[in-house]
Amino acid sequence: MSVSAQRISTTVSLNDGRVRVGLQVGRWLTHGSFPYAWLVLILAAVGIPLVSGDYWLNAILIPFLILSLAGLGLNLLTGYAGQTSLGSGGFMAVGAFATYAFLIHFQLSFLLAIFLGGAVAALVGLFFGLPSAKIKGFYLMVTSLAAQFFLEWVFVKFPWFYNYSSSATLSSPPMTVLGWDIASPVSKYYLVLLLVAFLTWIAVNLTRSQAGRNWMAIRDMDTAAAVIGIRVHRSKILAFAISSFYLGIAGALWVFAYLGSAGVQSFGLQRSFQILFIIIIGGLGSISGNFIGAAFISLLPLLLDYIAHTFFAGMVDAGLLQNLQKVIFGSLIVWFLIKEPEGIARFISHLRGRLSVWPLRF
Repeated sequence: MSVSAQRISTTVSLNDGRVRVGLQVGRWLTHGSFPYAWLVLILAAVGIPLVSGDYWLNAILIPFLILSLAGLGLNLLTGYAGQTSLGSGGFMAVGAFATYAFLIHFQLSFLLAIFLGGAVAALVGLFFGLPSAKIKGFYLMVTSLAAQFFLEWVFVKFPWFYNYSSSATLSSPPMTVLGWDIASPVSKYYLVLLLVAFLTWIAVNLTRSQAGRNWMAIRDMDTAAAVIGIRVHRSKILAFAISSFYLGIAGALWVFAYLGSAGVQSFGLQRSFQILFIIIIGGLGSISGNFIGAAFISLLPLLLDYIAHTFFAGMVDAGLLQNLQKVIFGSLIVWFLIKEPEGIARFISHLRGRLSVWPLRF
């Protein structure tokens, strides 16, 4: 779109100031996303900690970033490679329990443990991705569902994974990264932000690489991809492994940077559906869609809760009010998916395209 806007600006006589302003706004909005990514990152690193209290960091921003990372992991598999999965919660659990094992049993540093936990999740994802050579679509989704249930059973059955704790939960030990104590909400926020920014940068470059192009070719038509020489099964397994790596790190951060203490129940089937909803609402095959979908899932219930308690507190029973919020939340998701089935990211892209030619055409 930036090329189109540039062409218009050089061929149209700009006697009208409104036309010039409209075209310049369009060019500004459509001139790539790289400068905006840096702007958002600087704002997140400098501006948000200055204006946000501990509650916002702990209860809203940290889980938002972790859910975005989990959505990114699933989107690489589903949105780019076209492989369906309902085992996201299970792979997050693998990353969390493996990281805990590296911390407790092997006394590794936190940063090394969390990446090794992601590597273990990648190996597990690679194993459960093997059936993708023979089955796809709904049947592959069922096998990922079996992986979800199997992994939950493993972490409940064998107490070694949670260090024989009587509560069968993981408890976050004291964490330091390069001598930096990760205890306060601000330090946890910066740790999560740095990891999410780094892994997002990796994912962006990965989708632009040969591997990413192979995934998209397989997603669009795997038979045609095989005809042009793409090793379909190998690419699918690679997608499962990398997706599980991201989900594993997200699972470790969910326990050690957000909850502080959690059991396998934190990574149940509901978590898998939550991650799936994030990428569907945000946009399949879109990096920014993961953040938009996570914001929708995380912030909209809070907004509905604020509206309900501000305007209807005391007028409606609290239990009924809570159920009404769930109904409204579900209805909004259905309505939005009907209006824009390709996700909010695509909606924003369409809006940006219209603004690029405003006011000549809108």
